[in-house]
Amino acid sequence: MSDLPAIQARLEAEIGKVVVGQREAVAELLAAFFAGGHVLLEGVPGVAKTLLAKALSRALDLSFARIQFTPDLMPADIVGTSVFRPQAGTFELRRGPIFTDVLLADEVNRTPPKTQAALLEAMEERQVTLDGARHVLGDAFFVVATQNPIEYEGTYPLPEAQTDRFLMKVRMGYPAAAEEAELLRRAAAGFDSHDLEAAGLRPVLSRPEVAETRSRARRLPVAEPVLDYVSRLARASRELPRARLGASPRAGMALLAAARARAALRGAEYLSPDDVKAVARPVLRHRLILRPEAELEGATADDLVEELLETVEVPR
Repeated sequence: MSDLPAIQARLEAEIGKVVVGQREAVAELLAAFFAGGHVLLEGVPGVAKTLLAKALSRALDLSFARIQFTPDLMPADIVGTSVFRPQAGTFELRRGPIFTDVLLADEVNRTPPKTQAALLEAMEERQVTLDGARHVLGDAFFVVATQNPIEYEGTYPLPEAQTDRFLMKVRMGYPAAAEEAELLRRAAAGFDSHDLEAAGLRPVLSRPEVAETRSRARRLPVAEPVLDYVSRLARASRELPRARLGASPRAGMALLAAARARAALRGAEYLSPDDVKAVARPVLRHRLILRPEAELEGATADDLVEELLETVEVPR
């Protein structure tokens, strides 16, 4: 694992050429990708959510597609459909934009649940079923779905069954003052976020190297006490007084996978409880549902995660 920290540093530096002031979000996105999961990216407009997804795909030398989710979007607009060719008397399959490596589902909560659900099979099984035929997506298939946390008019909140499919919910905030000034300097110098090649962003890994890095992250040894710690965190979340719904067994597996990827990317030889704690917030915040009285008191899902980390005993 000794060279994985260098890979992460190179990826962060390359993405940092165009995405300024979002180091934590970049690190979490990389951990989710190498863990083999998907990300729900939340932030107000204009904090570079789309740019981050595009920069990630270019740094990993992967194909990229963007779907703008709107109220009139249909499932066929995502997965594709069969079109009849009268001249030949046959049907021709027209693949949708979901047939890519990195898929940006922009403002995913602006489309009805029927269309949102078109992503579920692809996210879980990495395949699409069209007219009864199974079409396999690439091993690197990665969904980055964005949503705006402050505007809810005309939106369709993602149901719990769908949010649970996302490995992490990553939040992007405003950059610090110095970082925002750097953004303005780059804009004044002619930076164009639509031309990443001109901005100097180059691929860091080839496709085979991406697959190898993912494989190595998944092979990181995990001791029995750490496995027990992850299990106790998931089970304890269901007993929190302020929680209406706690973490599912899938959430426990997501916590393990994300922590493992983070540990591998920092060059660890084994998984530690600190790695588990470091990814607990992005992995669990969208899976813990508060009781109404807790929401009225101003509590948040992150508050529940903090309570969880403080009360569950850490293995020595």
